[in-house]
Amino acid sequence: MSRNIHNDGPGPSQRQLRVGETIRRALSEILMRGDIHDPDLNRLSITVGEVRTSPDLKVATAFVLPLGGTGQDVVVDLLARNKGELRRMIGKKLGLKFTPDLRFRVDDTFDRMDETRRLFQQDDVRRDVEE
Repeated sequence: MSRNIHNDGPGPSQRQLRVGETIRRALSEILMRGDIHDPDLNRLSITVGEVRTSPDLKVATAFVLPLGGTGQDVVVDLLARNKGELRRMIGKKLGLKFTPDLRFRVDDTFDRMDETRRLFQQDDVRRDVEE
């Protein structure tokens, strides 16, 4: 198998991005429709912010956040408990040759954005940016 000569950096390849986004959409739809047989999981509204896949596409890490941001660890545990069923449903829906192993992490993107805004509001930083 030849190397992708068009990928200049250490970032994800186009294939990784495409598969990750496809899995994100499928996972979001499954969770939104409540297709899982776990009533505890079906009761929650969960946002799937991003799915990152490993270079060999064997592992997909989904970054999730419950609506309201409370109970993050519980949501990750519930998803991990049901990952076999979720993986089966995603594989069936997408028709991939190999469905990646699913892992779940709390999405802290919004917290980082708030911290960045807070930093930009500081007088020292604002003065340096304006110069």
